[in-house]
Amino acid sequence: MVKCTIKYEGALRCRLEHGPSAASVATDAPVDNRGKGESFSPTDLMCCAMAACMETIMGIYAEDHQVELSGMSITVSKVMSSNPRRIARIETEISVPLPEDTPHKQALLDCVIGSPAMRSLHPDIEVPITWNWLG
Repeated sequence: MVKCTIKYEGALRCRLEHGPSAASVATDAPVDNRGKGESFSPTDLMCCAMAACMETIMGIYAEDHQVELSGMSITVSKVMSSNPRRIARIETEISVPLPEDTPHKQALLDCVIGSPAMRSLHPDIEVPITWNWLG
């Protein structure tokens, strides 16, 4: 079990600390929700964490199958709903440095859909995924 500590610093800013490494990151409320927007919002981090989880699971597959994925990138765009205020949609674009006809294509698609973060999202959150095969 990994323990993290989140401290409220005031002015709608929090400091998150990863227990095992002591790495930290700040969050700030977005401008459209009374914040300064000077850092990731908590919901921004949630979307980024989902993408990082996808990349990590694909990376594990790539290491196990000697596939080079360095340079792969994911861009996420968060769409919020207002009533209730929540993440409604995470538009996701994955750019992979492999050709579209790679024999690893289906396995990589499965890695993304089966990643722990994707499995943890509420089913009402839409996650359309666009794949760009760059090889």
